[in-house]
Amino acid sequence: MPDISEILAKAKPREHTVRICLAGDVAAEVDRLEGELQALGQWTSQSLAEENPGVALAEQIAAARERMREAEVAFTFRALGAKAWSDLVAQHPGKAEGEAWDVDTLAPALVAASAVDPAMSPDQVDELFEQLNHGQREELIGAAWSVNGEATSVPFSLHASAILASHTAEK
Repeated sequence: MPDISEILAKAKPREHTVRICLAGDVAAEVDRLEGELQALGQWTSQSLAEENPGVALAEQIAAARERMREAEVAFTFRALGAKAWSDLVAQHPGKAEGEAWDVDTLAPALVAASAVDPAMSPDQVDELFEQLNHGQREELIGAAWSVNGEATSVPFSLHASAILASHTAEK
């Protein structure tokens, strides 16, 4: 059994990364193109020379989706230590009796305190949040909460297990 010194040497704070697409204009373009493709319905050719207009739309959608992927930014969060967590919560007391903290002020502060790549100040988080929609803000806040509040266990990956099972069966 290892002693506590060996355990402490191995201990690393939990980290979690989320990817956020910052190209809201391109997301709107994909939505518009998807609508146009949907409006075509079950297109049928009137002649052999006529090309399916859905092909061009599908190609435009694929290109726009690639631009969306290129516009994704990875945000990495690292768990705060016990004292830093306690200090942060103390700076954001609840508004009502029995509330441990003020979620409206603690959430963006937690994003700033936990963000390691890119590192962000509280003012920068506020500025970023002005550009993001509710779902994107919730994704960043959720990542900061989870890295600080969820236990770390070895995750099960159904996809990886299926690939390995089929790979083993091929041998």
